[in-house]
Amino acid sequence: MTPSTMLDRARAQVSKQAGQAYEGLRESSNGCAFKIKEYWATIPIQPRSKEYTYAAALVLLLFSTIMVYIVRRLKSGKNATRPSTPTTPALEKATSQSSSALKTQGREWGKWTPSEFRMPKPDPYPDWEVERTKPLPYRPFRYGPKYNVTMGLRSIKHSDWIELDNHYPRYHADKARRIQERGHKCCRTAPEAYPAAIELLEDLTDYLPARYPSLYKRTAVGLDNLWSGESFDIVTRPLPEDPMQTCARLVQDDLAIMIEKPDSKYYLLAGAVLLAGFWRLEDKYGMVLSEIHTSGDVPQYKEKLEKGMMNFFRRLKPEEMVARNNYFLQVDDDLPWSWSIGSEDAPEVSWNTAEKNRAIEHHYFRSERQTLRRLPKSGGVVFTIRTYFHPITEIAQEDYVPGRLASAVRSWGDDVSRYKGKERYGEVLLEYLDQKHQEQVERGLDLSREDEVRAYPY
Repeated sequence: MTPSTMLDRARAQVSKQAGQAYEGLRESSNGCAFKIKEYWATIPIQPRSKEYTYAAALVLLLFSTIMVYIVRRLKSGKNATRPSTPTTPALEKATSQSSSALKTQGREWGKWTPSEFRMPKPDPYPDWEVERTKPLPYRPFRYGPKYNVTMGLRSIKHSDWIELDNHYPRYHADKARRIQERGHKCCRTAPEAYPAAIELLEDLTDYLPARYPSLYKRTAVGLDNLWSGESFDIVTRPLPEDPMQTCARLVQDDLAIMIEKPDSKYYLLAGAVLLAGFWRLEDKYGMVLSEIHTSGDVPQYKEKLEKGMMNFFRRLKPEEMVARNNYFLQVDDDLPWSWSIGSEDAPEVSWNTAEKNRAIEHHYFRSERQTLRRLPKSGGVVFTIRTYFHPITEIAQEDYVPGRLASAVRSWGDDVSRYKGKERYGEVLLEYLDQKHQEQVERGLDLSREDEVRAYPY
């Protein structure tokens, strides 16, 4: 039995059960109405009063039916591990206003008046421990048959800005090694972006000890890393290193800052990109936002993403913070740089160099959780790019994941397939995912309950 056949049967079963539930509710309502009418027939009241009473009872019956439905929905919602997260369509929609009209909204391009907003102090992350807190299980892929190209933004709380977990030691070590070996290529700050980089460093220095007090301690001049023994002085000038490089040492994320210029465009002028896997800061540094994406052949960027993305950047306020997720497949186990697509120092890199159909043990699931916010003092827009990296053989053990991932991969169009390198691993990957999905179905996995168990992007 093919996965698509099993999915069709599951959908039919859900539809049948929903129909049966509806018929049961309708029969129950009819039965209640009949009993009420039968009882009223025995009561000696005036005809007009009887009509009024009958109408009032019907309204009461309708109200009680609606309340039962609401209560059941609330109870079923409590069974979900995480609620689905809303997008922010107003920020994504392309603007129809001219540049001159947008300028009248409060400022000129390339000029920023510092905002009084400051990030609220976050509560400590509940029960966080560097040895025991597991990575959040982001699985940001959807069932086919259609693959939608969107920014996929959702609003998040400021307290959720940076995510750390028990993979921190590995990331910290990889970053320290990469800074020593390639720091000049992976960490850069242009003079016009230096104030924004300092502001980012100050924000992290305030945020991290409050959010992760068992890992970081605030000091008079900066903060201490209680796990590694490092101390960071962010007050003394000159700083001992590029501020973006110091920021990189503090978190598991890669970091980038986009600066608006008088031409209304945003340029990548500061970054610490040490674990990106498939792209290099030295290739993108100084580029305008649209060129960063077109030079990387991002599918349908011009048609579906460019206008909405520019509109988002121009409208983003310091009080707002958004996140998005994406995913890729990789056929080697190197987190910082996927050597399968070529040497990190090669002039050109591509999926064409990757070995085709490597064994499934070499397949890795790579997912990014990106956040975007505007720095209130400098006006720079900060990307944080946290990569989650797991063997496919690990995540395929999770309920529903192999079937949904297989459906998602099959939904890619030719452009997305080229961009994600599907031709190099697709056959082996899909055969394995289909097998694992079949095993889950045969042991009794209830496909109709997936939405209760896993809500996007998990």
